[in-house]
Amino acid sequence: MNEALNDLLDLLDLEQIEENIFRGQSRSAVVPRVFGGQVAAQALVAAGRTVPADRHAHSLHAYFLRPGDPGAPIVYNVERIRDGRSFTTRRAVAVQHGRPIFTLSASFQLYEDGLDHQTPMPPAPDPETLPTSAERLRGYDHLPATVVEKFLEAREAIDLRYVEEPPFGKFGEPRDPHSQVWFRTNGKLDDDPLLHVVLATYVSDMTLLDSVLLAHGRGGWAVGDVVGASLDHAMWFHRPFRADEWLLYDQESPSAFGGRGLGQARIYTQDGSLAISVIQEGVVRVPR
Repeated sequence: MNEALNDLLDLLDLEQIEENIFRGQSRSAVVPRVFGGQVAAQALVAAGRTVPADRHAHSLHAYFLRPGDPGAPIVYNVERIRDGRSFTTRRAVAVQHGRPIFTLSASFQLYEDGLDHQTPMPPAPDPETLPTSAERLRGYDHLPATVVEKFLEAREAIDLRYVEEPPFGKFGEPRDPHSQVWFRTNGKLDDDPLLHVVLATYVSDMTLLDSVLLAHGRGGWAVGDVVGASLDHAMWFHRPFRADEWLLYDQESPSAFGGRGLGQARIYTQDGSLAISVIQEGVVRVPR
């Protein structure tokens, strides 16, 4: 396990300060605010630590309310909404400087057998044949060195590989609003199912709105032709998976309007099992 992954796991290992109150640390992201995937992952950790171990996360729904301050800790207040025979529901509110910055509702289920079908995995190249983030990013002469280093630092714990050119790599002409990346952690994790769900939640906020940018030939914040932020985020965890094994993130954008863009995606294991569905809307504005 590399040092960056160890640091990320430490970041996600919250301090419990009361029965339903947890505290997490923050750190700077590629933009001057707390990375949304960090807040979502920490909130899910807080919620999950109040749930019996035999109940696994099957969905989350979240709203990003205010930018997080990377220089201050975040307090997570968990409300135990319901403990049923099969399902457990929790609500977590992230607070900084006395104000909520993020809310999450999550549901956990006791395992049971049931009907089984899925959408087939789309074609995608072997991840081992694709350039790493470092190989791809260091090949872009148009990106400032500081931007490249911020990207690489943010993704040091995650091996994330684009199938096609990312928005910031090739822009100016509209493309198909569809993007694929492979990802896995840069090191092995233990077998705790919540940890794998939390890591997938963390990564899910990194690239989901890329397809919005592709549809309009925009490069994103890295080249300064749009500004944006996540508004809400929803995930459904369908089948078991490991975040330390290759996962295909197949993303598309069905709509952009009114300063907002919608991304939706499916995450597959390398053997073709549909593990997760994701939907996110974000602010996507063209600077005036």
